[in-house]
Amino acid sequence: MASPRPLYAVIGVVVIVIVILAALYAGGLLRPQASVHYLGSPSGYEAFVPNGQTVNYDGQTDPVGNLILNNGTTLHDVIWDGQYASTIINNHNQIVQLNSQFVGQTDPVNHQPYVPLQDLYVIKGQVPVEQATINGQTYYVIEANKINPADIAGFYTYDKWVSNFVAAMNTPGTTAAVLPGNSPVFQWTNTTGTISYQTMVYEHYYPYLNGGAVLVQSTGTIIPYGTFDNIQGAYLSNFTLPQQLYNSFS
Repeated sequence: MASPRPLYAVIGVVVIVIVILAALYAGGLLRPQASVHYLGSPSGYEAFVPNGQTVNYDGQTDPVGNLILNNGTTLHDVIWDGQYASTIINNHNQIVQLNSQFVGQTDPVNHQPYVPLQDLYVIKGQVPVEQATINGQTYYVIEANKINPADIAGFYTYDKWVSNFVAAMNTPGTTAAVLPGNSPVFQWTNTTGTISYQTMVYEHYYPYLNGGAVLVQSTGTIIPYGTFDNIQGAYLSNFTLPQQLYNSFS
């Protein structure tokens, strides 16, 4: 009677091959690769705005949100995959926690109620994006590892002014400045005055936050904001590290 060992050996090899192929597929190496498209302008600023949701993509937990392009177009159901994914999740959670703690309380300087703030992550230049379907849902996936880290920076501002913030960054003539500690802007009894002070309040509760900056548009309109030290690309230093003080009387 023939020995069954050769058959067992063949079965063993087949099992090993199946295991290897399954591992490669799980890692994405055997999946059909979607083509990468570049969205936005090479000279513009695009922004990823997380919404608090996450998905598991290629074995990593990634944040989900919107992508605002330099021309104002907003794409929904966008995944940020690659570098800074976990940092963005942590940063967003901290902003949400601070909002729950402070929104509705009274600003002690201008005596107006604090408002919700929102984090956003600005990319200088075009954004590499591909499409993927997860559990029947189609997403745009930002391939963050294809972006130069010097071209990525994190900001936070009033949630209703995020689109205005991105538009201002893309408007010629917009500059960035820092509010001096005695700036009368903090006393303005409007949302601008509130946010100006609120961004500075938040920085005391999360070590990576820096508040007290403003975008200054050519019309004279200002948009207060803060930055994240843990995502501060060098090529956006004119916004993350503004060198001039804002004179509210200019």
